[in-house]
Amino acid sequence: MTTLRRMSEEEFLNYNDFSITAYAKEKVAAGNWAEDEALEKARTTHAELLPDGRDTENHFLYTILSEKGENAGSLWICKQSSDKAFIYDIRISDEHQGQGHGKNAMRLAEEEARKIGVQKIGLHVFGHNTVARKLYESLSYKTTNVKMEKDLHPGNDEEKPKRTLD
Repeated sequence: MTTLRRMSEEEFLNYNDFSITAYAKEKVAAGNWAEDEALEKARTTHAELLPDGRDTENHFLYTILSEKGENAGSLWICKQSSDKAFIYDIRISDEHQGQGHGKNAMRLAEEEARKIGVQKIGLHVFGHNTVARKLYESLSYKTTNVKMEKDLHPGNDEEKPKRTLD
């Protein structure tokens, strides 16, 4: 059975370092940030969101525990308003993936959100993360926005229109 426990200070420090790096990589993979600026932008974003670390008001950081009590991942929820929470991050470690911890942690996140008095919970998922998207859809999360873009560099079009001269 998957459970949640508030992060200790040591867990938070480890999580924060890992999360900043992972977020930077995701933003680069999504094409949002250049690789040479991504790490600094991720650090800035985290510092703005969590100015008081794990004790930042309205931010709730958890360690996801496996049935054996092992650290299986992390969860970060923010109460954004009186009726809405937002999951900034949910992460299952590689060795614990495929064991149901992600789905169970999402259900526990919903319980935690109810405890802090909100009626809705949202999240962001990168478009290339199809596994996570399927998980959220299986838990009745609905798509509220879709942002798309296309790389216009030469060679990126699969089918080029033929030009004719009349």
